[in-house]
Amino acid sequence: MKQIIITIIFISTLSLSLFAQNGHTKVISKDRVIPSYYLEVTYDKTVHLIFPSSISYIDLGSSNIIAGKADGAENVVRVKAAVKDFKEETNFSVITDEGSFYSFIVGYSENPSKLNIEMKDFIHDGKLVNRPNNSMEIYLSELGDESPKTIQLAMEKIYKTNHKKVKHVQSKQFGIEYLLRGIFSHNGKLYLHTEIKNTTNIPYDIDFIVFKIVDKKVAKRTAIQETIIKPVRAYYYMTSVSGKSSESTVFAFEKFTIPDKKQLVVELFEKNGGRHQRFVIKNGDLVHARSISKM
Repeated sequence: MKQIIITIIFISTLSLSLFAQNGHTKVISKDRVIPSYYLEVTYDKTVHLIFPSSISYIDLGSSNIIAGKADGAENVVRVKAAVKDFKEETNFSVITDEGSFYSFIVGYSENPSKLNIEMKDFIHDGKLVNRPNNSMEIYLSELGDESPKTIQLAMEKIYKTNHKKVKHVQSKQFGIEYLLRGIFSHNGKLYLHTEIKNTTNIPYDIDFIVFKIVDKKVAKRTAIQETIIKPVRAYYYMTSVSGKSSESTVFAFEKFTIPDKKQLVVELFEKNGGRHQRFVIKNGDLVHARSISKM
């Protein structure tokens, strides 16, 4: 009886081995593993990690550590020990809104050797083929089927294009000129390239920018119907334009069209000032959006 049991166990083991060898299960190869960076933390000091873009997600491996975005900063993560002298290593992961994944192994130390760490050197340098071994491209729900890195590269390409493609959409008053440089389309996303020119000696501090679809003509006593269009990304968004200088920004949107008898209004508001700007984009302008692939 014992011999039969041993034989059955041997056959079962052999079957599992053949099952794995025949490709029904696979061993995770080394090139598919994202190595983790080792980080030391302590109870009485805070470690800060500075990322190149905003943080979308943080997950902690245990309650021995606490981590979160620093107050008032979207791209800085603060980490410290929640328990003194914890023995077992733990981990945490971070996903940024430009689609990069970072993994960290965390151990306790009374005096961590690194308290402030810049993660800039660990990400893509703009070339998809040059991928660091700790970063993996993540798709975010807010961007649909488009990867954050693809959108980032598209905005960079538009930003570096110096030719002004749209010449009739602009606002100019109080020594400030706010204009639309171009409209582009790529994989279901629309991109607006705007520019602010400050011809005065007084810096122009930006409070906020509004994109909204409104009726072309509104009769008196009629409520104004507005639909706010929010960009999903902005490249090189500036909060201030110095005197005698100019700055441009690329905004990425989910694809949209402008209904009949309506128009897209873009409003720029100055912080603690009155040099507000406003220009109008019509549906005819949108349908002539240029393809990025043809730039």
